[in-house]
Amino acid sequence: MAVGHAFRDMPFGSVHFKIGAVLFFAFAIEAWEMLILTYVASDLATSLQVGATQVGIAISALFLGMIPGSLLWGPISDRIGRKATCAWSFAGYGVITLLSCFAPNFETLAIARFLSGLLFSGVFTVTFPYFEELLPVKVRGKAAVYLAAGWPIGILAALGTTALIGGHGWRWVVAVSALASLWGIVVYKVVPESPYWLARRGRNEDAHDVLERLGAQDISRSTILTVSVDKRQTIWSLFRGKMGRITVIQVLINFTFSWGYWGLQSWMPTLLEGRGLSASSSLSFIALSAILMIPGYMTASYLTGRFGRKWIFTGYVLAAAGGGFFFATASTETEMHIGMFSLAFFAMGAWGVWDTWMGELYPSAMRGSGFGLGIFGQRVANTIAPSLVGFLLASATGATSTILFINAFLFATVVLGLFLPETEGSELE
Repeated sequence: MAVGHAFRDMPFGSVHFKIGAVLFFAFAIEAWEMLILTYVASDLATSLQVGATQVGIAISALFLGMIPGSLLWGPISDRIGRKATCAWSFAGYGVITLLSCFAPNFETLAIARFLSGLLFSGVFTVTFPYFEELLPVKVRGKAAVYLAAGWPIGILAALGTTALIGGHGWRWVVAVSALASLWGIVVYKVVPESPYWLARRGRNEDAHDVLERLGAQDISRSTILTVSVDKRQTIWSLFRGKMGRITVIQVLINFTFSWGYWGLQSWMPTLLEGRGLSASSSLSFIALSAILMIPGYMTASYLTGRFGRKWIFTGYVLAAAGGGFFFATASTETEMHIGMFSLAFFAMGAWGVWDTWMGELYPSAMRGSGFGLGIFGQRVANTIAPSLVGFLLASATGATSTILFINAFLFATVVLGLFLPETEGSELE
């Protein structure tokens, strides 16, 4: 029997809720780590006696490390399992990040941040596929979108950490971020290994044990559990035939969507200050935007369960582009707030659906590798976009034209999304 069939009529129980809560906070820690240096940038520049360019490089170094990291950890997770991937990734990230607190100069910090990104991308690559492989079919979309709501919680955690201990310097802020890696122990203790991976490795009894724990019903222990592709796959398998078309489209979506979101988000404090807000008001504005992301996830979760991935994702991205346009052309502070909050609401709802949809496009043997390629597309955009947007803002292009340029990537995301297959209600392979 196909493992996916065991999830067809599986009830959603307390064990799924507990697993979701643990992985939710793991995802929040990822967001926290990605943004933390952004909020202590001024102290970092003063402490290491560097300029804005070097600070930007230090921030981008994490994403630069995630580029090769996502290509490595995806296949690793398909080979050694989801649980082991989370454990090793969290551990490596914690050690390197803690050591980065003692960086004597900018060069050492940049190298440490690169290595942190290289190691931590394992958690980022596997979190959503891991959760999806433990969820009943009927709630997979709705529950996985809620997992994505860890992003605004991570933003708030980064802001809160900065507000509480930022006065002691950036080293203390980064040290607290490193201690968050201990959450990997909780993940390892609470979250079971994916039964898809266990069945593919021939560990039939272990797969049955996990399915029983998850609440699978009426499955005989003598049943041999299978997956659609059980032989070892190379990363090049993702570029052949129908799978190749899906891979190219989803990597492009990850690039365009990340560019459209991160290109604006990374320069948001500067853009807000340019519109007349003080530095403290800008951080408060960002915190309020983060809070408004949560209902964006909630509505997307409900709607994707009813209408599927494709139309909710493309509709939300289109609405986010509308919010970005409204923000770019705002002539009053009220209009600026409406545009920015609309962008936050719809962009984050779309991200939740996309993170869910992307993992569903691949069979178990290639799910980690396929998701890793998507993260690769995101990180390339995360690395390039801040620099190019900064160049455009510094040139005669102006803020409004730059924001509209960023918005063009969101429109490209909508078009690309129309060419992917719907996955709502289908069993994972």
